[in-house]
Amino acid sequence: MRRFPAEWEKQQGLLLCFPHNGKDWPGKYGAIQWAFVEFIKKVAEVESIFLVVANDQLKNRVVNMLETAHVNVSNVSFIIYKTNRSWMRDSGPIIVKNGTEREALNFNFNGWAKYKNFQLDKLVPSKVAHHLNIPLTQATYKGKPVVLEGGAIDVNGKGTLLTSEECLLHPSIQVRNPNFTKQDYEHVFKEYLGISNVIWLGDGIVGDDTHGHIDDLCRFVNENTIITVVESNPKNKNYAALQDNLNRLKKATLENGKSPNIVELPMPTPLKFDNILIPASYANFIILNKCVLVPTFNDVQDRMALNIIANCFPNREIIGISAIDLIWGFGTLHCLSQQIPE
Repeated sequence: MRRFPAEWEKQQGLLLCFPHNGKDWPGKYGAIQWAFVEFIKKVAEVESIFLVVANDQLKNRVVNMLETAHVNVSNVSFIIYKTNRSWMRDSGPIIVKNGTEREALNFNFNGWAKYKNFQLDKLVPSKVAHHLNIPLTQATYKGKPVVLEGGAIDVNGKGTLLTSEECLLHPSIQVRNPNFTKQDYEHVFKEYLGISNVIWLGDGIVGDDTHGHIDDLCRFVNENTIITVVESNPKNKNYAALQDNLNRLKKATLENGKSPNIVELPMPTPLKFDNILIPASYANFIILNKCVLVPTFNDVQDRMALNIIANCFPNREIIGISAIDLIWGFGTLHCLSQQIPE
């Protein structure tokens, strides 16, 4: 019986991929590399990092950068493989428990059903599984590959999963699995992730390149508590969708039939760069063994968001990571990483 552990359960480490494709951050690639070094530094203080790098030349340069920044390099192991992009949450494997053993799942990444250059990313699960010495299984349904990104789902480890209708069920925009119904997805979630209960939200935040990933919207912070972003300004484009999601959560039940506790998290002030509205969200935090890393945006709401998240994790340090450059790639800490359960 498979089970997808919750993110707060004990981790062996975190999967990351050092950026080598500057096209994801046009005009900011230099800053991105050092922002990534700082991200790696915080993770390496508490657990192992499995770092994908494009080639040996880049590995040598990265090691020099890490040493310059006094990173604990002994906690970093390298996987030499050239990817298309660095978004490990979506192209990397999802590691589940299958009985007492671990199993890596390949959910057939296809560039979010949007971009054509994903052929290198498709092989990330096999490279990572080989490095970790974990068996790899390709996810299929009725004999066909199933496409599912890690950023599209969030779980409490007890049988309940969060996802959004905009991402998985839109009939014409970024369609991952044509003609899939809720029942089809729920069958896949049960078979591969051990899910017995699914909470469906509506739409994601405006500007999200993935078209509705849940990890910008709402997250489990413990087995019976969900934190969800809300917009306080009725004139904001996100207001109606986030209110709808809040109302759905208030009516939802967990796998045990009980109502979840709901914690509201503010949205940052609308962030624009080069006349583009960027999908900044405090919900894109990453839970590690001893701490939680939270993206911050040089915003008046940063402090409030950090305090709210700190109240959700009384036994973990809460560390703000400036994501003002990272978000120019339309994602931040959670999107860039994938936890490896112990």
